[in-house]
Amino acid sequence: MCDPSQKHVLLVFAHQDGKSFNGALKDAAIDTLRSLGHSVEVSDLYSQQFEPRATKNDIRGPLQDPDLFNYSEEGRLAYRHNCQSLDIANESDKLKRADLVIFQFPLYWSSVPAILKGWFDRVLCDSFAFDFESQNVLDQGFMKYGTLRMCGFDVLPPQISYGTKLVEEPTRQQYLKDWKCRLQNIFSEEPLSLPKLSDFDHKSLMLHEENGKKRVSSIGHRNNP
Repeated sequence: MCDPSQKHVLLVFAHQDGKSFNGALKDAAIDTLRSLGHSVEVSDLYSQQFEPRATKNDIRGPLQDPDLFNYSEEGRLAYRHNCQSLDIANESDKLKRADLVIFQFPLYWSSVPAILKGWFDRVLCDSFAFDFESQNVLDQGFMKYGTLRMCGFDVLPPQISYGTKLVEEPTRQQYLKDWKCRLQNIFSEEPLSLPKLSDFDHKSLMLHEENGKKRVSSIGHRNNP
């Protein structure tokens, strides 16, 4: 009989070298979560040579409109008709199995690396990760707003390791210790409070006065080099 306290975690790793501090944080998460009885699956994007570009190659079979390629529409139909490329389908299956998703990445220009952005672009497609026609979140802002919450994630605060190339080894070890400590109770954390689209006036995109403060809620663990 399945133990409801045991969860399945997907860790999406977006660093070129597993021996990096990002790699150490990844390994710490895997070891800690497994020691607690949870199962962990890893998408190592660089090792997988994950293709970040969204192209016609993502659709198997004939296109809906071969004369004017619309990636969003073609991707939506490909998912509905089971015609996605195999690498996208594999990542989608991993997401379906996950109770928690951890994004482990270095911070590049205040954003995620291109390979992880490509993962978002290709894997989180319309009809699988969200329904564009009935989306209920504001489609703007950084990863927490315009990506994760839009796709229905309960978003947890990020775990940030600052200046890992500049700090001394005891500080890096403390980062690892803090991360392991947080993971002990990660499934009981309160999600962040993010606004829904229904909280905004559709014409002005301003918050309705009565919804000035409202609550919403995956975790992105980023390493700030």
